[in-house]
Amino acid sequence: MLLFLFIAITSFSQEAHRRWRKMNQIRNDKFDLVLPEVMRENNIDMWIIMNREGSFDPLYPDMGEGYVGLTGYYIFTDTGEERIERSVLGISGYLLKEGGAYDHFGSEPELKKFVEERDPKRIGLNYSKEIGGADGLLYSGYLELSEILGKEYTERFVSAEKLVSDFRSRRVASEIAVYGEACELSYTIAEKALSNAVITPNVTTLEDVAWWMKEQLHKHNLESSFGMPSVYVTGPRGVIATSNSRIIQRGDVIMIDWGVGLMNMYTDMKRIAYVLDEGETSVPPGIQNAFDQGVKVREIIKNNIKAGLTARKNEENIYRALEKAGFNKMKGFNQHTDGDKTDVIIGCHSVGNWGHGVGPSIAFFNPKRLDYVIKPTNLLSIELFAYTKVPEWGGFKLRVPLEDDAIVTERGVEWIYPINPKVLLIK
Repeated sequence: MLLFLFIAITSFSQEAHRRWRKMNQIRNDKFDLVLPEVMRENNIDMWIIMNREGSFDPLYPDMGEGYVGLTGYYIFTDTGEERIERSVLGISGYLLKEGGAYDHFGSEPELKKFVEERDPKRIGLNYSKEIGGADGLLYSGYLELSEILGKEYTERFVSAEKLVSDFRSRRVASEIAVYGEACELSYTIAEKALSNAVITPNVTTLEDVAWWMKEQLHKHNLESSFGMPSVYVTGPRGVIATSNSRIIQRGDVIMIDWGVGLMNMYTDMKRIAYVLDEGETSVPPGIQNAFDQGVKVREIIKNNIKAGLTARKNEENIYRALEKAGFNKMKGFNQHTDGDKTDVIIGCHSVGNWGHGVGPSIAFFNPKRLDYVIKPTNLLSIELFAYTKVPEWGGFKLRVPLEDDAIVTERGVEWIYPINPKVLLIK
């Protein structure tokens, strides 16, 4: 018994150490390879990320966390050398120091002298009107920095909004490796959830499935991209019920929309299943055709996203290609027509450090980032909604949502893991 307990404890500690090492590798790689590029592109000489105890900046995990007594700062300075100087004032801790990412550790009161010695011309701070992940600086924190640094340096404050977006969305190899690991867990759990291993028709509820998925997060020590997994039934009139006590019935079309968090990387993906009715052995032709139309849309999207163009230009190119292929662009979300054409709307958003990331986004719901340029290594959720008439439903349209995560390369879009290939069957 004691031997078993020792093995269990050792195994757990090894996994904790493994994850910590991987996150350190990501941090060091990004500081070495991405940070100099994005600070210089955005013309920011010094980047100050302020944290208070109990009120951490959204980039706190990216920076290595640590213990903040009252107030602390991660500070990055472009001294003109190849390496960006990395400093920490007022934040301590074994994990932060042993991570090897920082050149200097000091105390909070050093801030004014530290800034004066380096005399930056533009000081980036994390405040933003449109990107929540770049808006970590509290108003009281802004006032405090202004008071400490004085009028001369306050006049040099600029928003680090674009810097945050660029830093987080440009990926290094170690980061992509971790993301692939998260994606494997995400899709395998989702696909098992939509199977008879979890679902018994006319017995299992939608919330039963959602809670089973939440239990898998607990089992694998994962976080959730969006809280409760969205497990929902779609019918001729749209979504019928989501993650509630509604019992899963034969003839149901079930969707899952969810994501997992692993080592500061978060996925966002969907899966679809059909519950066979009595006497059925396959998906009804109309539902299968609706899914197939969605797959065609997905392929067109994938083939028309190019690095080096703004997200907006990519969006224009995608819709142009879709309309040429006979699909109809919807005017707004869920605003489908009654026509025979398949109606489509896309939302290929940034993904990575949250289920919805802060990078360039080919999505109507991220208007600011439609004007950001898509770069190689950006992670995108290739998301679409295709509405196709189903004869078995009296001609009403089925909304087929497809979503899987991919990386943009010089070659175009490349999938990171096996994408949604079919309508899963529940017997």
